[in-house]
Amino acid sequence: MDDVGINKELISYLSRYFPMTDELARIFISSSFVKKFPKGTILLKEGDCVVDAYFILSGCIRSYVIKNGDDKTIDFFIEGEPILPMGQGSDSIAVHFLECAEDTLAITSNAAQEEKALAEHPQLKSICLAMAETMAEKLQETLARYRTSTPEERYGDLVEKRPDLLRRIPQYQIASYLGVKPESLSRIRKRLLEKKKKSAR
Repeated sequence: MDDVGINKELISYLSRYFPMTDELARIFISSSFVKKFPKGTILLKEGDCVVDAYFILSGCIRSYVIKNGDDKTIDFFIEGEPILPMGQGSDSIAVHFLECAEDTLAITSNAAQEEKALAEHPQLKSICLAMAETMAEKLQETLARYRTSTPEERYGDLVEKRPDLLRRIPQYQIASYLGVKPESLSRIRKRLLEKKKKSAR
């Protein structure tokens, strides 16, 4: 993706939260830094100091924890999605990992960059607040849905709302995200396929 494509993708995303003038677009683009990360790159480790936030232009990043020796997937982030690691901007210690599940192109930023940009351009504050509120609402919705749904319902939700992940992510990581073993995921897929066939009759 060239600079024009990167800028277009970023401005398209920001426009969801705030009317973007040419000046605001220029400011926001100049305050960011684009980086390429190969598949398998660990962007954040549990115990690290949380520094960077990300906006994905292409690729996929996985968030996970290690619990009792097992890899537990928290979420996947793809094109057009921001990632604010828990504790980012507060000198906190990370409680989770971030890993590139694919070759990834992302805009990175840290608290120092953001503080400098906001001091120089206060008009950016409205955008940042709107984005933070939206991301907080999404996180709460995701947690609530996870706590009240069965693995089969969560898989159905993926099929309906994020089918691209099922093509891009290994099945064992999808199973981890759902909170089941890979063999259980196979049974879930089989049951849903049978239901679909019956409803089509």
